[in-house]
Amino acid sequence: MTSIYDASRFESDHTFEADVAIVGTGAGGGTAAEILSQHGLRVIMLEEGPYWTAADFKMLERESYPNLYQESAARKTKDKGVNILQGRAVGGSTTVNWTSSFRTPAKTLDYWRERFGLSDYTDAALAPYFEERERRLNVARWAEPPNANNDVLQRGAAALGIPTAIVPRNVKGCWNLGYCGMGCPTNAKQSMLITTIPSALSRGATLVSRVRAERFVLDARGRVASLECLAMDGRGIHPTAHRVTVRARHFIAAAGAIGSPALLLRSALPDPHARVGKRTFLHPTVISAAVMPQTVDAFSGAPQSVYSDHFLYIAPLDGPIGFKLEVPPLHPVLTSTTITAFGLDETRAMASFRNTSAIIALLRDGFHPESEGGMVELQSDGTPLLDYPFTAYVWEGARRALDAMAKIQFAAGARTVFPLHENARPYRSLAHARAAIAAFPMEILRTRVASAHVMGGCAMGADPKRSVVDGDGRHHHVDNVSVFDGSVFPTSIGANPQLSIYGIVARNAQRLASALI
Repeated sequence: MTSIYDASRFESDHTFEADVAIVGTGAGGGTAAEILSQHGLRVIMLEEGPYWTAADFKMLERESYPNLYQESAARKTKDKGVNILQGRAVGGSTTVNWTSSFRTPAKTLDYWRERFGLSDYTDAALAPYFEERERRLNVARWAEPPNANNDVLQRGAAALGIPTAIVPRNVKGCWNLGYCGMGCPTNAKQSMLITTIPSALSRGATLVSRVRAERFVLDARGRVASLECLAMDGRGIHPTAHRVTVRARHFIAAAGAIGSPALLLRSALPDPHARVGKRTFLHPTVISAAVMPQTVDAFSGAPQSVYSDHFLYIAPLDGPIGFKLEVPPLHPVLTSTTITAFGLDETRAMASFRNTSAIIALLRDGFHPESEGGMVELQSDGTPLLDYPFTAYVWEGARRALDAMAKIQFAAGARTVFPLHENARPYRSLAHARAAIAAFPMEILRTRVASAHVMGGCAMGADPKRSVVDGDGRHHHVDNVSVFDGSVFPTSIGANPQLSIYGIVARNAQRLASALI
C-alpha cells in the first residue's frame, strides 16, 4: 500500500486519518515520527516542500535554493534587514544544514530553569536523550583536518591565544565535498531524510509532501478535530484547487520557529495572554570576509569544523551579548548576493573568490531585557513574516564581533579584511579595519546580517501567562496539540540548534507516546 504521496499530483481532495499528525519533517518532526511509530502509533507526516533524495542533489545552487529552502533561500525579516536560511523539503533544515551538532549549553539550561520554571531541564536529565540521538545520528567530532577556510579561524585564534575546538558533525562516511547546504548527494549526512523518516515509513507511517498545513479546526470541546491543508503546485509556491484534511487523535506542530507560530495564529487556538509568535529568536549573524595569500576554495571540504566559544561567555548571560565564532562555506551565488560591494567593487571581490575566507559571529539573543527577539505575524494571505527589531544592545555586540573577527583574520595572515557593512572597504591593516569598524553606523540594511537559526515563538514554560506550551511541549490550552521543534526554546541557545531539537523532542515524544498508547 502506498504510504508516500506528492500532493501536487492530487486530482481530487484527500482525507487521511492517523493517531498522530505531524506538520513538518525537520529535526523535530522527523524525530517524533520515528519514536511515535516505534510505539505502534499510526503517524502521518506533512511537508510543504518536495521529497528530494540523493539522486536529486546535483550540488547546484540554482536548483537547490529554489527547491530546498523557504523563499528560495531569500526569506527576509519584515524590514528586509536579515536574510534567513531555512529548509523547506522532506527532512527540513536537516537536509540542507552544515551538520554542526551541539548539545544545549548548560548555562542556557540553567537560565531556563531559573527564569521559565523548566525544573526538569538539567544537564543530567537531558544527557540520556542527547546520548541516544548522538548514537542514532552518528554525531562525533570531525576527525579530518579542517579545510583552508576553517583553518583561518583556527590559526588566527591560536596566534592570539583564543581557544578553539572541533565541531561535532552528524555524518557517516563523509566524502568531504563541502556542498552540505545543497543536500548531500552521497547520503553521508545523517539527516531526517535518510534516518528517522525512512524508519517511520517502514513502520507504517504516511508521508505527504508539497502540502501546506493551513489551520487546526476545533470541536465543541475545545480540542482539535482535524487539520485543513492545501495541496501545493509542483514548485511549492501556489496552492492547487485540491484540499487535504487530516483527522487524528493528536496533532504536532513541527514546522519550525516561523512556521509553527504561524500555524497556531492561523488556527486561532486559545492564546489568552497573546504569547504565540512573541519572543521569536535568531542568532543574528554578522560576517567578516578576508582575502588570504593562499588559495582557500571555501566551497570545498567540511563546511564547519572549527569553532570558538571564547566570546560567548566572557560576560554573564544577562550582561553584554556574547557570540559564537564559526566558519561558513562560500559558494558563488550565496557569496555574491551576501557581499556588500557593488559594480566594479563586487567584480574585484569575486575575482578573489578562490582566496576568500570568512568567519561568522552568532549573537546569543534572548538573555537581556534589550534582546527580546522578534515577533511572527501573518500577512494578508496568511503566510508568516518575522518582525525583528534590533536594539543598541544587540548592535554593540555586532560591532565587537566584527572587531574580533578582523583581529583573527589578520593574525592568520590575511592580505585584506572586509567586514560586511555598506560603509566598509577592504582594509590592509588591522589598525585601519578597527578604526573603520569603530566608526560604522550600526544600522539595519547597512550591516549585513543573516541567520540560519530560528528559535522561539511557541515558548515552553511552567507559567501559561508567559509561555505557549509546557515543558513536555504540550499546548497549555488545547490538550491534543503539541509543539515539537525549536520554536519551544524560551531564548536562543548560543549554539547550532539541531541537536538541541533532537534531544528535547526525543524526550517529549517518549512522554507523548506513553500518554497515547
